[in-house]
Amino acid sequence: MSVVTGPWARCWWDAEAGWSPAADAAGTVRVIDSWLTDEGRVRGLGRHAERFGAACERLAGPGREETGRFMRAVAGALPARGRWFPRVELVALGSSTRLRMWLRPAPQRTEVLRVWTATGPDRRRLPAVKGPDLDHLAMLRGAAAAAGADEALLLSPEGHVLEGATTSIVWWRGDTLCGPPPGPGLLPGVTRALVSEIAAAAGHPVVTERATVEDLAGVSVWTLNALHGIRPVAEGLGRFADADAVAADRWQSRLEALAVPAGAALIPASHP
Repeated sequence: MSVVTGPWARCWWDAEAGWSPAADAAGTVRVIDSWLTDEGRVRGLGRHAERFGAACERLAGPGREETGRFMRAVAGALPARGRWFPRVELVALGSSTRLRMWLRPAPQRTEVLRVWTATGPDRRRLPAVKGPDLDHLAMLRGAAAAAGADEALLLSPEGHVLEGATTSIVWWRGDTLCGPPPGPGLLPGVTRALVSEIAAAAGHPVVTERATVEDLAGVSVWTLNALHGIRPVAEGLGRFADADAVAADRWQSRLEALAVPAGAALIPASHP
């Protein structure tokens, strides 16, 4: 049964006591993860749980067993109706940490977006963990919006495409799906992993490469994230044609077909 009684609800979780309401956004958020829940169905929830658990462990939060129990409790608390964008958090309160869920209505999905390239050095402190750089990334998205775009593109010191402020970046060279190589400067994207597996299963080569903005001038570029899924870039990176939107929509259907009921999305409790 869901513990949530209304929209925008925050709840603390304790391994012994379970859920309790959180009256406000107290504490310093150190790690987050989020995903789309649509009519009780989710995609890639096990991967989100694994990424969240690894990040918590890396930042001296609870271990994998506790975060695994927390994520299973979250899955059981998600509403069976409506579109939601829940966020799980590791929160620092003084010298201790706690786990919190924030249930949020899902924003409207968009199908394409415009990209603005961030200027200056990459000032993220811990790019491979979702949470420590939230304020900086929000600032970059604000700068992108002021420039008439929807997303900020981040580049390496050498000028190679890394990712967006809230998205993974991939591109197509013919039938080959390409993306930047993994590493400490890149968030391990759950949706990127799912799309790569769909592509490989369909017989498409999946490769990594370092590419500048100029290198991608003639190819179709996609942005990927858990909320919107697949969105081709319409301005600011790569090239865009009506056929790109049609292809992205077809692949979006394949991605959405991976969604399963939240309660069945995580591994058994005996294997956290």
